[in-house]
Amino acid sequence: MTFFSKIIGTGSYLPPKRVSNQDLTEQLAANGVETSDEWIFSRSGISARHYAEPFVTSSDMAVEAAKHALDAANLHANDIDLIILATSTPDFLGGFPSTACVVQNKLGMTNGAAAVDVQAVCSGFIYAMAMADSMIKSGAHKNALIIGAEVFSRILNFQDRTTCVLFGDGAGAIIMSQSTEPGVLATKLHADGSHANVLCVPGNVHAGVIAGSSFLYMDGKAVFKLAVHVLEKVANEVLEIAGLEASQIDWLVPHQANIRIMQSTAKKLEMSMDKVIVTVDQHGNTSAASIPLALDVAVRDGRIKKGQTVMLEGVGGGFTWGAAIVRM
Repeated sequence: MTFFSKIIGTGSYLPPKRVSNQDLTEQLAANGVETSDEWIFSRSGISARHYAEPFVTSSDMAVEAAKHALDAANLHANDIDLIILATSTPDFLGGFPSTACVVQNKLGMTNGAAAVDVQAVCSGFIYAMAMADSMIKSGAHKNALIIGAEVFSRILNFQDRTTCVLFGDGAGAIIMSQSTEPGVLATKLHADGSHANVLCVPGNVHAGVIAGSSFLYMDGKAVFKLAVHVLEKVANEVLEIAGLEASQIDWLVPHQANIRIMQSTAKKLEMSMDKVIVTVDQHGNTSAASIPLALDVAVRDGRIKKGQTVMLEGVGGGFTWGAAIVRM
């Protein structure tokens, strides 16, 4: 029997604390760092982002997003037999136990479902989707919970205005289930470790002490140039695999990093921005959470409808990138 995988539910969660550009400008000014709403918005398209409170972890937000996705799919937690969680900000140092296992426990799951974290930074959700798609199509799993969850506010250097203004916290989730009809039409993943140094957290732990920096570092110009190039390429690759033209895509849900990167991708695909889901203005860059967050927003406000064809694509540190085409 031929198995397919299909998205049957979406969910998301944003911490209540909303930080506008003006709020952040005032916070940074108190630390002697000068910026402005106009400076931030003109370079990124970001007007606000959300920050988690100090006691809130990636797993806490992941659980809330997962609950919304489970409700939308009309499933219970123990119906899930696979959890793949994408994060660069795991609950525990070294990433173990995995945040996916922590989420499994917090959801009250007792069925022994497989649970694992994926680290591909902002592309992590696409990587997780592609993995779940293969595992469902193989017949090994029936219902997968895929989550992107991040507390990037914990790794930001608030003395560096070129990075700290760009990122926010949040979580997004989907349920992918075994189906008799195609849902995930195509996926394509890539990485190039030779660019690892352009976007990274360069510190490491040695003898219980952090060696190097524990803050995010980004070469903005290099990342922009790479992102524009690889996103166009992978979009065309995944279209070819699916046997589709760009004109047949109803919606593009890109990683929400920078509005100029999103506009460039849409232009290269000859796609109107009216068909691009944009949440970067209110969420900032939430890394692995950005795509499922944006997808859930558009599903719940009625723009993305059942039967429509959607392209998801992301690019992140590593350097990693990937895309997926799904029929909702």
